[in-house]
Amino acid sequence: MVTILANLFIRDKEDVKNPIIRQQYGMLCGMIGIILNVLLFLGKILAGIISHSISITADAFNNLSDAGSSCVTLVGFKMAGAQPDKGHPYGHGRIEYISGLIVSGAILIMAFELIRTSISKIFHPQIIKFNFLTAVILLISILIKLYMAYYNYQIGKKVESAAMRATAIDSLSDTCATTVVLVAAIAGKIFGIQIDGYCGILVGLFIFYAGINAARETLNPLLGQAPEEELVKQIEEIVLSHEEICGIHDLLVHDYGPGKLMISLHAEVPAEGNILELHEVVDHTEAELQRKLRCDAVIHMDPVVTEDEYILNLKQTIEKIINEIDPIITMHDFRVVMGASHTNLIFDVVIPYKYPLSDEVLKEQIQRRTADVIGKSYFVVIQVDKSYYK
Repeated sequence: MVTILANLFIRDKEDVKNPIIRQQYGMLCGMIGIILNVLLFLGKILAGIISHSISITADAFNNLSDAGSSCVTLVGFKMAGAQPDKGHPYGHGRIEYISGLIVSGAILIMAFELIRTSISKIFHPQIIKFNFLTAVILLISILIKLYMAYYNYQIGKKVESAAMRATAIDSLSDTCATTVVLVAAIAGKIFGIQIDGYCGILVGLFIFYAGINAARETLNPLLGQAPEEELVKQIEEIVLSHEEICGIHDLLVHDYGPGKLMISLHAEVPAEGNILELHEVVDHTEAELQRKLRCDAVIHMDPVVTEDEYILNLKQTIEKIINEIDPIITMHDFRVVMGASHTNLIFDVVIPYKYPLSDEVLKEQIQRRTADVIGKSYFVVIQVDKSYYK
């Protein structure tokens, strides 16, 4: 159904990097979610009234809250697509993450209320009147929620939307919840066992777990998570496709919401090259990044020596020393400054977060091994960096 509607109402539907197309997908899925959840609420509330089941009734109101969440998602996509203005020059894309966080909050509140009501039901049980109509309504609900989880996940993955992936998680948890409710009703009918309240608690825990996962999915981009590995590979491939660029480092990706990325990096270029020609290459690379990834890109040129055998041999020696200390450490920006009494080897090293050695201990180890290998007249001047994307 979603595919048919997308074909009808979304022009250029495959251009998912386009913020306008993303917005249209989000709003379409939001409207479908509202309609389906309202229908599920009406069906389940009828089944709950007929069967006197607290878990079915609670599950019905869970679907009603899902309809409200779909409204939030729809409005969030609409507001996130607003153009940048003087007060928000980077756009309003992060509103989509906030809408996803609101959905997560609604999931958690519903889970708490369901658990509270179910505990009361355990102490004050009520006989469930289960019939064929109730079973049919619950089975249809399970199938619809599975479909909602599927299309929200697929489209959320396609347009890279954390809010839609959160909605998919919510729909999947609803499927589990309704299945448990159906099992409780059948157990009461066949075996006369009143486990409605216990199943309600189990359903509440399912929903609570889903809410935590959904919150994490939408909160991480707001806090500033590392860029996806696939995006980093795309950036590296585009930049290094220009033969004049020898390497890249200090890559930063600032996420201001879907469709609004700010990328900055350092590109190593031959120090022996023509600076004007190299600057033109860098300009073209920035434009290519902007065109292919729909981002704003800024590249800083770092000149590196590529033809001096003495400096290249020193660089290889230091790289070997660092690799012997720990292969996970990388080096960049290697420079040699010669003096009357000693020679400074200046470079940056990149280490992971929570590295077991302190910066000072690591520097001391590199200096000691350098002195042992090439002599005490060489001093190392090291800047220790943390990677923002590995």
